[in-house]
Amino acid sequence: MTENHTKSRHTAEIAFAKTQSQFLARGRAIDEQDALTAARDEKTARLREARLNRERETRERATAALLAKRARP
Repeated sequence: MTENHTKSRHTAEIAFAKTQSQFLARGRAIDEQDALTAARDEKTARLREARLNRERETRERATAALLAKRARP
């Protein structure tokens, strides 16, 4: 069941298939880039939270030390 098409139709179908495959490849690349961006944003948020916690603990220790120093006569 082979279909005989004109040369111009055959050329058009090849061009369409090529364009379609490029479009799908571009979509996969965009999806991959989005996944990398999401992972980077998640890691950045986690590191930022850890840094803020560390800074808060440092401030609390400094405040406690200062209060202990002031409490001594």
